[in-house]
Amino acid sequence: MAIDKAVISSITTALQAKSVSDIEVIQSLWGGYGELFRARLTGSQYSSVIVKHIKLPQPESHPKGWNTALSHQRKLKSYQVEANWYQHYAQLCGSGSGCGCGCKSESESESEKSVPQCLYIKRSELETLLILEDLHTLGFDQVLTHADHAAILACLKWLGHFHGQFMANQCTTSQPSTVNTTGLWPTGSYWHLDTRPDELQALSDQPLKMAANRIDRALKQTPYQTLIHGDAKLANFCFNSDHDKAAAVDFQYVGQGCGMKDVVLLLSSTLTFTESPKLIEQYLDYYFSQIADSINIHQPDINPKEVEQTWRPLYCIAWADFQRFIKGWSPKHVKINAYTEMLTAQALSQLATSSN
Repeated sequence: MAIDKAVISSITTALQAKSVSDIEVIQSLWGGYGELFRARLTGSQYSSVIVKHIKLPQPESHPKGWNTALSHQRKLKSYQVEANWYQHYAQLCGSGSGCGCGCKSESESESEKSVPQCLYIKRSELETLLILEDLHTLGFDQVLTHADHAAILACLKWLGHFHGQFMANQCTTSQPSTVNTTGLWPTGSYWHLDTRPDELQALSDQPLKMAANRIDRALKQTPYQTLIHGDAKLANFCFNSDHDKAAAVDFQYVGQGCGMKDVVLLLSSTLTFTESPKLIEQYLDYYFSQIADSINIHQPDINPKEVEQTWRPLYCIAWADFQRFIKGWSPKHVKINAYTEMLTAQALSQLATSSN
């Protein structure tokens, strides 16, 4: 894949490098919207950087056949959100806490950063160029296709600390929001109902289809809201050599929401769906222990136990929400299985009971 000479020139100029010595293409962006690559530099303070070159014209095809105007607009919005995140929010993550969910405080080392910082951004009508820190140079040089136990715990820790830092109680008027969400998604996650009418129309599971709005409301109306990553699958985490520390990338769908949505998406990408219920319960226990640690640091006016009591029942609701999308988008997907169907049935029963 050839990289535009103008892009190479922008990299060297922005980072005061003598040259780009090597280009390693990581992947094409989903749906053909550009490319993600690693640029190795000479004569710069950075030995390598990650470059996301987003090309905005609508592609002619889509991997799953969802090549619609709505899909195109959602994708454009997602890249705008990601640029806003890296430009205005990434530096806030973990600030001053040493909690390991983001950029360093004065007492942290470079190896403890686990959200890449934006080094340069350039936007025009037809393209966006993002130059980011290379997490490989910060000790996060492992990308996994299958997660071991340590990696799952590392991701849950990252999520817990991230959610705890940005937690807000929407029912308490004296509790200000911990972060301004201007420029991010009003509702985080790529599958939420407001942006997926085509997939809902295609959904053949009628009980789930009829409950879609109630599921969506249950997640939106929980009093404890936070920033969620929105696409917290295994592929969007990098790990250290022991897999016990994680860093997150790809913030195209960051926005307000219930943290269970991130937890569900992570588990959907790491479980074999043969795990014992006890092990999954232990994963949830660990996540809530980590979010409690973060809330105690960042939001001392919020009771972590109340957050857990509010969010645990939404675990199955969040699964049902994701199931609604998956079954409409790709009805034969591997993530539709006995476990996810069981949780969806539990969610529908729970919602029916609460409405009586």
